[in-house]
Amino acid sequence: MYRLENVNEIDHSVFSQTLMQKTMLCFWAPTMHTPFSFIPDYDEATLERIQIEGIRKTLAQAQKSPQYQKILGACGVQPGDIQRLDDLQKLPTTDVNDLREGYPLPLVCVPTKDIVRIHASSGTTGKRKILAYTQNDVDTLALQMARCFELAGLTCDDILQAAVGYGLWTAGAAFQAGSEKIGMMTIPVGPGNLAMHLELLQDLHATCFGATASMALLLAEEVERNNLRNRIALKRMISGSETRTEKMRQAIESKLGLIGSYDIAGMTEMYGPGTAIDCDYHCGLHYWADLFVLEILDPQTLEPVPDGEIGEMVVTSLRKEAVPLIRYRTHDLSRKLPGTCPCGLRMPRHDAILGRSDDMIVYRGVNLYPGQFHAVIAQFPELGGEYQVELTRDAHAIDHLTLRLERADTATSDNDANLAQALDQAFHQALLTRIEVVITDYASLPRTFSKSKRIIDHRI
Repeated sequence: MYRLENVNEIDHSVFSQTLMQKTMLCFWAPTMHTPFSFIPDYDEATLERIQIEGIRKTLAQAQKSPQYQKILGACGVQPGDIQRLDDLQKLPTTDVNDLREGYPLPLVCVPTKDIVRIHASSGTTGKRKILAYTQNDVDTLALQMARCFELAGLTCDDILQAAVGYGLWTAGAAFQAGSEKIGMMTIPVGPGNLAMHLELLQDLHATCFGATASMALLLAEEVERNNLRNRIALKRMISGSETRTEKMRQAIESKLGLIGSYDIAGMTEMYGPGTAIDCDYHCGLHYWADLFVLEILDPQTLEPVPDGEIGEMVVTSLRKEAVPLIRYRTHDLSRKLPGTCPCGLRMPRHDAILGRSDDMIVYRGVNLYPGQFHAVIAQFPELGGEYQVELTRDAHAIDHLTLRLERADTATSDNDANLAQALDQAFHQALLTRIEVVITDYASLPRTFSKSKRIIDHRI
């Protein structure tokens, strides 16, 4: 494993306004110590007690599933055996194969009559991953998204325009439910149809926009190109579903004149989007540790790594009823961030998703992750936030990697040669291998309404 440098803190205001007090709907929460309506504030001992109790309840719930009985049978751990958080390591890990083996309703722990909804992930191979939800599960999905919106400074006075997928996908339902729980007016447009989005932004004056980072950038560029900034009322952007670079965030905020742009994490297996979000300091994502336990494990040995070191995110749910998760391997790579965030919220933080353990690029014997590219790109103000990696193999079975990088929208091509040379040295030092760097015009790389395809591997 390797250690990243400390996350830089950005010195600007923490939150916009103290939010109105509402009825606390989080049934785990003790007395509120924050101005939030949906976000509880726990000390370390209280949070640990909640997590231990939640793990016990999850184990008891899992015993109702024949599939889980088979998975857990060999370890012999009973709910009462969980006395400390470290006892979680006595349990086996689970992964996407367990979901595929149980198709169409894998790992279900409730009668069919108690299932009120299903959602599914897109799935790149084989059958979709279908997840069942009880009414309490649906309510928790709304709660975690409401928490994200609240931490981003949104209130019932805001208007959300949602450009995320509706239907089987969790995104649309989650954005809608969280927005309505806050009390916002919600405009459920869905992804794509940029002309409609621009029209509605001018007519209905949404103050917040929810989308993938790629569509957020595309929207920002269209607003700037058509000189619409003074005709819309956007103040905040909520982006998820893909890795967003710091340069992308800065470009989106600058072009739209936003107060803030926030990155959310999430996955269908853990209700959907909204498991975590960054605050105004942008130094890690606060995750809802009273809803799930997060472990960071070495993806090879499955042993815990120290806080601050990168590993695979492994999650155990604390409230899920229909399909509880027990040490579920997400294959997402990140790290826990020690200490308390400058914003003062005591919910723990993890770093942005730095890549996937199963999507690692192996190039000339070196393991490469998207997060390593992001770190170098961030060092060069002459660059924009978009890039594309192309991998090829020649007739002599030698691999080649071409990295295309866009100039910043204010930069010219006059300095391309010097910039390419500097980038070549920086990437060689960071990646420990040679690659070809190509500087391209701003907005020359493909734009998309969904997730950008940044890795193109012609070797496969």
